[in-house]
Amino acid sequence: MAKLAHSMIRVIDEDRSVDFYRRTFGLEIVNRIEFADFTLVYLAQELDGFELELTINHGRTEPYNLGDGYGHLAVVVDNLQAEYDRFTAEGFAVGKIVDFKNGNVPVARFFFATDPDGYKIEVIQKGGRFQ
Repeated sequence: MAKLAHSMIRVIDEDRSVDFYRRTFGLEIVNRIEFADFTLVYLAQELDGFELELTINHGRTEPYNLGDGYGHLAVVVDNLQAEYDRFTAEGFAVGKIVDFKNGNVPVARFFFATDPDGYKIEVIQKGGRFQ
């Protein structure tokens, strides 16, 4: 049986990205591996073991072209409104809260946050299939 280990994104500024993911989702550095041309930084919470890998290519100064293939990361929170209010107060880039339905059937309640490199993170209210 396979277990999801991590998702990787390329970022320009390690400190800025680590600060963002620490302040928004409580992720902490669990490992950092320095190579000649790049650095890998693994962030995680104690909750589930899933990690976010930040890849920092040394010398890169231009933002990455996210293209049309990247979708988003998603996290589940206990209190969506409280997190939305906190993100807003912190000055993080957030979209509006969406009540997503299939006809009249609720699917999810969420908002999107954008990290410093332009990656989208869907913040979903815990409930239903999102536990």
